[in-house]
Amino acid sequence: MISKFLREQKRYTQKDLCEKFECSEEKVVPIIRKLKEFGILKAVKASDPQRDMSDLIDEDIEVADVEVGENDYLYVFTFVGIIVVAGRALKCYPKYLLHTEEPQQELKQVLKVLEKYNSKEQIIRMFNDSSESSSFNLLAVLLFLIQDYYENGVYSNTEDIIESNGSGEILWDKTINETFTLLSHNRPYYIDLQTKKRVTNDFDYFQRLHECILTKASKEMRDADLLELFEITEIDLTDEALDDFGDKEYILYRIEKELSTQFNTRKQLVLKTIYAYIDHSGNLYDTDCLSMFGTNSFNLVWERVCADVMDNQLDTRLGALRLPIALKPEYDSNTKLIDLIEKPLWSATGKTASDTLIPDLVSITGEQFIIFDAKYYNAQLEPGVAPKGQPGIESVTKQYLYQLAYQRFIIDHEFKSVKNCFLMPTENKDVEDRGEASMEMLSGLGLQNVKVRFVPARMVYEHYLSGRKLDISILGL
Repeated sequence: MISKFLREQKRYTQKDLCEKFECSEEKVVPIIRKLKEFGILKAVKASDPQRDMSDLIDEDIEVADVEVGENDYLYVFTFVGIIVVAGRALKCYPKYLLHTEEPQQELKQVLKVLEKYNSKEQIIRMFNDSSESSSFNLLAVLLFLIQDYYENGVYSNTEDIIESNGSGEILWDKTINETFTLLSHNRPYYIDLQTKKRVTNDFDYFQRLHECILTKASKEMRDADLLELFEITEIDLTDEALDDFGDKEYILYRIEKELSTQFNTRKQLVLKTIYAYIDHSGNLYDTDCLSMFGTNSFNLVWERVCADVMDNQLDTRLGALRLPIALKPEYDSNTKLIDLIEKPLWSATGKTASDTLIPDLVSITGEQFIIFDAKYYNAQLEPGVAPKGQPGIESVTKQYLYQLAYQRFIIDHEFKSVKNCFLMPTENKDVEDRGEASMEMLSGLGLQNVKVRFVPARMVYEHYLSGRKLDISILGL
């Protein structure tokens, strides 16, 4: 298995990908087509401006087919996480990691963040959806089986056996009715007690099958160089091969029969996952079997993480907020902070629209009202140089409008200061003050300019994973 690191949003030529995938141009083309099919890889026109860009604009994406030896296009990965296709494990790391080509520790932490981000979903993503087809997501299945094993152990079936004078629960009805009784002073004494003991059948077909698949899954993950990235200890439970359990149809028949009699939710889920694994009988070396763990929208992950660690209070009821003064009577204490933002009224209907401005997060700390916007950008902001890769004009104007939307509430409750701030990830260790974005026609209305802070992604992730809040004072607002 070939294992390679790739950076999100970096521009790669077809020749670059041949070197990364360690194959010829003829072999790289079907892999590129498969990655494009699932929206993981985009093509843009090869040009000097494109080579310098750190983000991908939808208007730049080309839909042309891939040809051998094509030099007219550059290829861009729009994915963060792990992709396995055609015997290649592609480890795609976030675009802000600019100064390392093999960020093992950083990606390991990002995968933990992705796992927590997706933890609310109670389903196993057994299939990858794309615009043209769907394919079996073998990697997701392998990860589920291994993680379930470490949480719940191997699949087991138990049975109750009855013993004489055993150490289990005494079956008094059976003891009284079926054993010899001694009477002394009109009191009965039982020499042999019938007891019940629950034992595990170590030779159970499904326990052995589960052990076989776990061992096989662990070896596949090891060969793909993924065990360490996911911090998984290798599993070696048996020497049995899948063929030892019968042919494919027989194994699936046995699982179906077991499912019809099994009512334990966890066991049902394990059986269904094993069924899918055997039914699709893919492996991580198949070109057609594209597997992935991660996201095409890491910007949403960054927004969620920032909202969590910055103690977002948009969905907090006004009565529960710690305001500088008591909540004014004209405000309903059950109203959420997000609901204070005005919605546009359309006079022809006499009704307001449902859509309105929605900030990423708002934090209230003491007498300070802070409006944050988590921006997943690689902004280049250097003295004397025109800004590159920065948030657009609409992002800047929205921040002013967010403050305007809350202006009445801020004045009514006597906040001493209001702050606007963009939060962007950086690979560096310290918070960086990168000035502010301003528009005189809006700041002239008394609105605060938008401060820019580069925050260490590693630090933010550590707080998110441990459930801690970040001390906002370190931002120096």
